[in-house]
Amino acid sequence: MVFPSILPKVAAQWLFTFYRAARKLRSHAFQLYYHNTTAKPSSVSQQSAAFSKSASIPDAADRTVVCDMHGALLRTTVLFPYFMLVACEGGSLLRALLLLCSFPLVWALGERGGAGVRVMAFVTFAGLRPRDMDLVARAVLPKHYMEALNAVVYDRLWLPARRKVVVTSAPLVMAEWFLKEYMAADVVVGCELQVVKVRRGRYFTGLLCGPAPGPELRQNALRKAFGAEGAIADVGVVRSSNPLDHLFVPYCKEVYVVRRESAKSASLPRDRYPKPLIFHDGRLAFLPTPAAMLAFFLFLPLGVILSVIRINIGIVLPYKINFLAGALFGIRFRTSGLRAPAGGKRRGVLYVCTHRTLVDPIMLTTALQKPVPTVTYSLSRLSEMIAPIKTVRLTRDRARDAETMSQLLEQGDLAVCPEGTTCREPYLLRFSPLFAELADDMEPVALDAQVTTLYGTTASGNKWLDPVAFFANPVPSYRVEFLGPVPREWTRAVGRAGAEVANWVQRRLGEALGFECTGLTRRDKYMILAGNDGVVTK
Repeated sequence: MVFPSILPKVAAQWLFTFYRAARKLRSHAFQLYYHNTTAKPSSVSQQSAAFSKSASIPDAADRTVVCDMHGALLRTTVLFPYFMLVACEGGSLLRALLLLCSFPLVWALGERGGAGVRVMAFVTFAGLRPRDMDLVARAVLPKHYMEALNAVVYDRLWLPARRKVVVTSAPLVMAEWFLKEYMAADVVVGCELQVVKVRRGRYFTGLLCGPAPGPELRQNALRKAFGAEGAIADVGVVRSSNPLDHLFVPYCKEVYVVRRESAKSASLPRDRYPKPLIFHDGRLAFLPTPAAMLAFFLFLPLGVILSVIRINIGIVLPYKINFLAGALFGIRFRTSGLRAPAGGKRRGVLYVCTHRTLVDPIMLTTALQKPVPTVTYSLSRLSEMIAPIKTVRLTRDRARDAETMSQLLEQGDLAVCPEGTTCREPYLLRFSPLFAELADDMEPVALDAQVTTLYGTTASGNKWLDPVAFFANPVPSYRVEFLGPVPREWTRAVGRAGAEVANWVQRRLGEALGFECTGLTRRDKYMILAGNDGVVTK
């Protein structure tokens, strides 16, 4: 355990900062309701406008924009769900439960106030490794930030701006990567977290260093953006729910206030994201607000029981019964396009499937009502043991894998997922052409899975929990659509190259599911989400 070695340092740092926080509490407690009279007034005329769909907003091209992240650039003003994502995905369920228990104190202190942020930061980050936080910042948080982007602010003020400055009330490590990589922000200003070094590595203390959210932080943002005291920004974008918004007024030529009611309907569609959101990690499939997390923890024991029952249905019961039994225990399963097999074939049919979760081949087997072996790569031993079908490991040696798959096809049908890894979003990764070089009798199968609570895939977490997490959802859903045999003119029998056939099958599956085809690979996914090449042994 690392906590005995770092707790004395954490306690010393906390006691040192507690006195300073207490001194500031009195001076800042009532500052929410009064104008900051010490700020240097600007000689430039200032404007204040309310954002709405019908608001007439001047062209912001070639301007400098200073923007609040929460409530202005994002439609939401809350911070707690994003701390919860870090606590749960970067830490553990126990840390997430502790953060949920601390919410009444955070609410009493003010979720956006300095004291509330300090409490959330301490519970979330104390003893957490910076590496774990980096993975959450790159692989988990961007999805939730993108879904909360304010389309009006993004289109009319953010995109045309020449220089972009963002002020966030959350610790800098939570937002900086997203704002610079996805939003092309020039300057990001937020709270810093203290880090200590021990024998086993570097860990966060959970304590903030530097100014907490408030007047000083916003003034530092302008000084950092322009490099001079009293500099003037062209446009300031603030949220109407924050009484400290007026602090931008002395430093901006124009100030725009984002109304809460207009922000609710200003979501940014997926096709207009700054960058395509193809990969993301983490188990939680919802934004973990306090109410949602309370419901999650109350449902979790029942979800685990349901998961065990549902997994055993697939292992123990015959195929003709498990379909009905699964439906009785809340599994939604839909299949279409299934045809009677043609007779007189010497070799088996190669079913080419999309890869959404670990149970794709099992769902294919359920639809066909017969066991179909599948080839896998880097599958956990537990998943192999509980699988109700035959699984054969590939080695990534092309010649050996080709021989293995050919032998399996001689014995009967075979299922293969040529993407090589799962993808949660509506995209298809590049198909490996090996399958197209081994068989002419192929049938694409479009599989898609829907979850509401827990994702059944992970890149950086415990992969052996993937089937447990998927079946722990209240109502896991699967769609299996058979698209018919690959036409002869698109097989190797007429001289088509393997890559050409693989691309055709990928496009066919993409059209059936409404997914976009990409050239990204398994290695690309794991390098982005886990920092490795995707070889997982556990």
